[in-house]
Amino acid sequence: MPPSARNRRADARRSREAILDAATRVLDAEPDAGLGAVAVAAGVTRQTVYAHFPSREKLLLAVAERLTDRTAAAMDAADLDAGPAADALVRLLDAAAREAERHPVLTRRISTVPVGPEADRDRHAPVADRIRQVIERGRRDGEFDDRLPVGWLVAATITLAHAASEERQAGRMDGTSAGDALRTSLLRLLGAS
Repeated sequence: MPPSARNRRADARRSREAILDAATRVLDAEPDAGLGAVAVAAGVTRQTVYAHFPSREKLLLAVAERLTDRTAAAMDAADLDAGPAADALVRLLDAAAREAERHPVLTRRISTVPVGPEADRDRHAPVADRIRQVIERGRRDGEFDDRLPVGWLVAATITLAHAASEERQAGRMDGTSAGDALRTSLLRLLGAS
């Protein structure tokens, strides 16, 4: 590949990253901001934004993917293989909640972007995989009940985590109470010993 082509690709990657960084900041501060505001914050033209993301929804989905990757990395840093599975699950959920709290407005906005069931499943896959890993370990070690299907337990965990976040964001529960309710509900659902 000629050096000029490599330079163009490197420039395109830098532009894309700058756009995603700017979109995360701008849309978290002002969820209805237009792509022009994102372009200004990224230091690129509107045309450059559209070249990478042909619509606002595509940009939001790319931001969602990036935030999901960051959440998965935070979960991995929680050392999911250490200690009892119940403790690992709590650490995993706490790590995910901390990441979601970094961009609360944007996280809520992304959840309203209409996607089909397959796209939603794909979006949650990195998080679901880590939850599944901990639940399966807990079942193997006899910490968790094995009567309910693992897939159901993973889906219920994600749904309960979203519910705790929504309660906290709506001001119906403070962060500590929402976290405690989530942990208690999950451990009961899992039949934790």
